[in-house]
Amino acid sequence: KEIKEPGEVVLSIKDLVVADQFKQVMVDNVTLDVHAGQILGIAGVQGNGQTELVQAVTGLGKSVSGEILFKGQNILNSSPRKITELGSAHVPEDRQADGLVLPFPVAENLVLCTYYKEPYAQGVVLQYEKILENSEKLVKDFDIRTPSSLTSVGSLSGGNQQKVIIARELSRPIDLLVASQPTRGLDVGSIEYIHKRIVQKRDEGCAVLLVSPELDEVIELSDRIAVMYRGKIIAVVEAGDVSKETLGLLMAGIVPDKIEKPQGE
Repeated sequence: KEIKEPGEVVLSIKDLVVADQFKQVMVDNVTLDVHAGQILGIAGVQGNGQTELVQAVTGLGKSVSGEILFKGQNILNSSPRKITELGSAHVPEDRQADGLVLPFPVAENLVLCTYYKEPYAQGVVLQYEKILENSEKLVKDFDIRTPSSLTSVGSLSGGNQQKVIIARELSRPIDLLVASQPTRGLDVGSIEYIHKRIVQKRDEGCAVLLVSPELDEVIELSDRIAVMYRGKIIAVVEAGDVSKETLGLLMAGIVPDKIEKPQGE
């Protein structure tokens, strides 16, 4: 990818605290900014609070305290629909549990964010002609391999299920993309395709928050990398200036002398 100058702050997280169902703090006073035209990667061993951070930003989980400003508006503990309508897209880490309705056809999964709006609905009546028209276009544009738009999405391969989510989320006008493990369990071809789409969205001026336990993926895609350890951000580094070895140490909670700790640590 080409180096791009980041724009204004789109997502600003301040002193965010999130606890799990057992009241254990999983996100511990996290402060982060994501700029337009920038990919901020969150690196860390799985289970260090990344999942809870994404759930807080997308409205899928509740926060204890702090602020999440999206385009200047505090979305802390807002509903997923409100956050989506503000211009946010989400590629969840578990595509089958949180990203798709498996028995539904491809066409309906492609309008899960917008099915209640025109032209896909008039009042409470779905407009299937428009839903199918949208589906045929996206299947072609995003190279989704499916026998038909009416095929249940659960019968597709993992890569094509992920392409359905990518097509749905990236075909809308968005200012923020939250991508959590966007290529987990996919083949090389699907991984490369999805990486290109994420970078393309960044180049269009979208702010991207990328979460992945895969070091190669984080280094390859990110402009800046924040390392999460035991619920805290222990370092924020420029992707082009950091080695795999240094990132590995940071993921283990070891901060080398040459790395500056974030303010407040």
